Amino acid sequence: MAYLSMGESHRRITDYLNRFADAINYQDGDSLARLFSVSSDSPSLLSLADALNVFQDANRLIKQSEKFSQFGEVVAPFFRSLQCYRLGNLVDAYGAFEKASNAFIQEFRNWESGWALEALYVIAYEIRVLAERADRELASNGKSPEKLKGAGSFLMKVFGVLAGKGPKRVGALYVTCQLFKIYFKLGTVNLCRSVIRSIETARIFDFEEFPIRDKADQKLSYALTHCCLSKEANIRMILKYLIPVKLSIGILPKKQLLENYDLVEYNNIVEALKRGDLRLLRSALQENEDQFLRSGVYLVLEKLELQVYQRLLKKIYIIQKQKDPSKAHQVKLEVIVKALKWLEIEMDLDEVECIVAILIYKNLMKGYFAHKSKVVVLSKQDPFPKLNGKPVAS
Repeated sequence: MAYLSMGESHRRITDYLNRFADAINYQDGDSLARLFSVSSDSPSLLSLADALNVFQDANRLIKQSEKFSQFGEVVAPFFRSLQCYRLGNLVDAYGAFEKASNAFIQEFRNWESGWALEALYVIAYEIRVLAERADRELASNGKSPEKLKGAGSFLMKVFGVLAGKGPKRVGALYVTCQLFKIYFKLGTVNLCRSVIRSIETARIFDFEEFPIRDKADQKLSYALTHCCLSKEANIRMILKYLIPVKLSIGILPKKQLLENYDLVEYNNIVEALKRGDLRLLRSALQENEDQFLRSGVYLVLEKLELQVYQRLLKKIYIIQKQKDPSKAHQVKLEVIVKALKWLEIEMDLDEVECIVAILIYKNLMKGYFAHKSKVVVLSKQDPFPKLNGKPVAS
């Protein structure tokens, strides 16, 4: 660090405070976002950190100015976080940043428009990154890493602020992505379900509306095509993520491929999809749960249940068509209940009706209910549409 005079340090701190106040007063979200990016190691923030460590009375500057004091609860702990970060004290840097972030959220609540969403995205990102680094510091000192869990709790609070009505709600998607990264890191992927349910309940957006799988398929397929054939470890790594994506759009890998690249954990999942065997799918997921969770593909594979239900009903339809073609398109709900019971899965008529309704809604099956006779009447033309490499319709 180059020598800094008190005068130069004072100038740098005052310059930051002016830029912070102007960004809020002029609702300049992009500029405000850059002012929070601690881990970016930007020259301007590093020079500010050096100034703060020379000029030890920044809080006085904040309190003495009416222009700055209104943001004091945000800026003062942020300065402390930046100082600690520059000195390599990551645990205290995280603690101070979380305090600044909580104060920012209180201000953010009062702003009607979503102009500050970019700044909020940076805060959501920084809180996760700083927590991860703080936990590494704690672990290296023989202490229990706990900051990432705390970051998850903070981001759930942010999610709650965004999940209501209005222009801010779109920000819930970015916060959700940060939450998922935390849950995957902590090995608590099951918590993703509660976030997904909250999103669906609030009707913020439908996960199925986003072409994430299409993008993943495109990028992973490109990587596989351009991977050197001699680099088997790299091919296996790509396939480990590409196979779940392909399965989700109805494309099944060959058994030989799975065996060639030691991806046999997918064998029973593929077989379950072919046979319509829900018991086998659940068994395969349970048997390889830790592995799938660590890879981050568990939730993708769990969603394959709908395709398995589709295959099961299609098998029932084919059997009925062989026995009596004229009545093949009429499937009694109790027949489905019996088929599931044979697979050692207990469901009543109402539960089965709910599943069939979802299949029809998702365009995995064409038909309608005859409620009085407890029968699902299938379309006589293409009752079970093929995915043909397309995601399940929303």
